[in-house]
Amino acid sequence: MDEPTSGLDARAAAIVMRTVRNTVDTGRTVVCTIHQPSIDIFDAFDELFLMKRGGQELYVGPIGRHSCHLIEHFEGIEGVSKIQDGYNPATWMLEVTASAQEMVLGVDFTEVYKNSDLYRRNKALIKELSTPSFFTQCMACLWKQRWSYWRNPAYTAVRVVFTTFIALMFGTLFWDLGSKMNTPQDLFNAIGSMYAALFLGVQNSSSVQPVVAVERTVFYRERAAGMYSAVPYAFAEVETSLIIQTLFPKQHVLVELPYVFVQAAVYGVIVYAMIGFEWTVAKFFWYLFFMYFTLLYFTFYGMMTVAMTPNHHISAIVAASFYGIWNLFSGFVIPRTRIPIWWRWYYWACPVAWTLYGLIVSQFGDIKDELDTNQSVKDFLRSYFGYKHDFVGVAAG
Repeated sequence: MDEPTSGLDARAAAIVMRTVRNTVDTGRTVVCTIHQPSIDIFDAFDELFLMKRGGQELYVGPIGRHSCHLIEHFEGIEGVSKIQDGYNPATWMLEVTASAQEMVLGVDFTEVYKNSDLYRRNKALIKELSTPSFFTQCMACLWKQRWSYWRNPAYTAVRVVFTTFIALMFGTLFWDLGSKMNTPQDLFNAIGSMYAALFLGVQNSSSVQPVVAVERTVFYRERAAGMYSAVPYAFAEVETSLIIQTLFPKQHVLVELPYVFVQAAVYGVIVYAMIGFEWTVAKFFWYLFFMYFTLLYFTFYGMMTVAMTPNHHISAIVAASFYGIWNLFSGFVIPRTRIPIWWRWYYWACPVAWTLYGLIVSQFGDIKDELDTNQSVKDFLRSYFGYKHDFVGVAAG
């Protein structure tokens, strides 16, 4: 607070300082600059940071009851006059440390402070407090990021609402196609619903970029202040997403986990039921597993592009350049068996290809019902897409 008592009469100033004192008594820290405080107002403070022109420290420490510690420090300097009974300690302090007084006494109060036990204790305390453990940093960053996400419904709540809308739209568009497998076209329709769902990840990647860009500014400031390093910040960022970098300087990683899980669960339940996929525990949880981690890696990809670029506008351009490539090499537009051999390496490097592989083989890879081509669903997936049901574990990994 910058001079909270300036321009106030004695009664109003006392009310303001009583409010500040009550705030401090709840366990919070309040920093104030103060101009010409009265004895009572000055006595309300616990500690004093006194500087002279140029920002050099003259005294940093406790004031004490009736300013006893402050008075003891300055009266201990040779040549400094004693404070008179009833005199305002704040006024006396400014008088005895004035530049003219330094010249008269031939004393540099900054050097006196730096040679004092108080200065050494302060330095030792700073060193002790400035090196919290890795676990402490992670928990502090996670706590901060959790509240940051909770207080940002424009990002967290809107994302869930949008997901629900998309799920209902896809569910009605592909209604009951998951149970129809009479022709290859029926199978393509059901697979198309899985392929279309991948674009929900693009929305995640795009929506997280402005949030991360704002947080990055805060991160730079707090890291420069020595509050925490980049790794705990990135760790906390990931944790929040699963429920909802220093390669990715964000606390968003952990904080995203729960939010993305809710998003994947909402989408998975609605779409799985409306499209009519086979209701077995294993297949449902495989579907939920692949959707969850797909939304998650798209979200982290958006974070990464922000971390690697100057601002989120450029990161949006960089991120978009890969969406088309991932779409092309996903294995749906052009099956892996028909991709030229010299480009097939990128199919295995494409994350979307692994997602589509896992979704398809977990739902249809073990079905032996025959299509009208006298070929089973399982054999058709192997011959046309090159998919094997035994590979579902590898796709999940």
